Amino acid sequence: MSYAVPPANSTPISYGRRVRQWADKHPQKPAIIFIDGDAEPEELSWLQVDQRSNQIARLLAQNGVNSDSTVVIGLPNCPEHYLVSLAGWKLGALVISLRPKLPERERVQLLELANAAVVVADWQNVPNPQLKLENVKDVGRFSADPLPDITAHPGKAVASGGSTGRPKLIVDPNPWASTDDTPVFALLGIEPSMVHLVSGPLYHNAPYLFSHRGFFQGHTIVLTARFDAAQVADLIETYQVSYTYMAPIMMSRIAKLPDIKQKNLRSIRTLIHTAAPCPKWLKLAWIDLIGGENLLELFGATEAVGICTIRGNEWLQHEGSVGQPVTGCEMRILNANGDECQTGEVGEIFMRWTDPDRGPSYTYIGSNPAKKDGSGFSSVGDLGWADEDGYLFIADRRVDMIISGGANVYPAEVEAVLTEHEAIADVAVIGLPDEEWGRRVHAIVQFKEDVTPINAAALEAFCKARLVSYKAPKTFEFVDSLPRNSAGKLRRTDLVKERS
Repeated sequence: MSYAVPPANSTPISYGRRVRQWADKHPQKPAIIFIDGDAEPEELSWLQVDQRSNQIARLLAQNGVNSDSTVVIGLPNCPEHYLVSLAGWKLGALVISLRPKLPERERVQLLELANAAVVVADWQNVPNPQLKLENVKDVGRFSADPLPDITAHPGKAVASGGSTGRPKLIVDPNPWASTDDTPVFALLGIEPSMVHLVSGPLYHNAPYLFSHRGFFQGHTIVLTARFDAAQVADLIETYQVSYTYMAPIMMSRIAKLPDIKQKNLRSIRTLIHTAAPCPKWLKLAWIDLIGGENLLELFGATEAVGICTIRGNEWLQHEGSVGQPVTGCEMRILNANGDECQTGEVGEIFMRWTDPDRGPSYTYIGSNPAKKDGSGFSSVGDLGWADEDGYLFIADRRVDMIISGGANVYPAEVEAVLTEHEAIADVAVIGLPDEEWGRRVHAIVQFKEDVTPINAAALEAFCKARLVSYKAPKTFEFVDSLPRNSAGKLRRTDLVKERS
């Protein structure tokens, strides 16, 4: 069955109002289809999404949420995650999505930064006013009537590990509103009324952002409770999925399925991948599965200081590249002296948007701004080089940061935890090549003299009690001393080279 698209608009429309437009236009069209293992799929129409988010908005308002408030969501993948986000935006609030299984210490740090009016999560010992999943499911007593149209400003923030060992919040400072011709839709390959598979966690920026952009364009969201490679391949066939996001580790697990060649994945018009480098074999495998023109790689950061993109068929002509800057974005690659690098020379990547009326693309809570040069170009620490045609190639992703399975891990944060252990004198955390994870978190540990060394299993348990699981080292190494320079800094590059 086909559905008409609301008339194109050039005036920004709030996300709350846009949902109501879709509910008025196609009240029974599926908006969310939730897949949780072998359970019967749970389906919500556009009318149900609009009305239930109105009810949840009134619940939030009853608990003090308004246009000056922040709402923190710590729910797993479920329809209520979307409904609470929409409800917060309908009240004009800033919405922050956090990992449901955060260790208490990291959670406390982030909640202090967020200063949330309400936390929606099934957590214990939360200092803020809290609603649980059962509360936002039980909203039948509230009116489902439309609310006044408000544009959240700002509307979205995400959490990030901090290079100083403490987490931070990255806020999109722009109004949470769009038009049909907003450039980001074309940039992300988002067309109206697609079937949009979300199998990544909604506390990650890419699945959360891309799928809410899809909501604006009337996508039917097929949401999985968790990632399962075989299930995802089946869902693409069953629902004729036309749009999805995957980190390379997800793509790898699907590509390695024994029957993947028998699956018909050609309904996909855009598979967008980012978050980590994509190996050559994996890129070629997906070009074979869905066609190069349908595979879109995006290089950028949550801060959105600039973006490069490349389609798979273009990648075949520039193998290994992450593309060129998109229209309206400029790039410079600078050496340590601040001079522009020659073609093929590795340096730090700086980007800027050329529109003089464009506002800032991010603000930090809990950290200083990203580095800027004198011309307004910004850098978040990525290193790379450009060829003679201006295609960017990544040499490293942030000098110290480890990308493991598409997730960012800052060594300083992990080291700060390990050095709390009474037996440890010094520690270095690095990323080592790993076939499955891209880079695995590896800890090199120096014990104090005259103490009984402990084993890797005990150290792993120590870390997992204090850090979210993906940040905990997967492997440990024990040494007599660690190489530091005269300034006390670790020679991480040498440590990686020696072990790679």
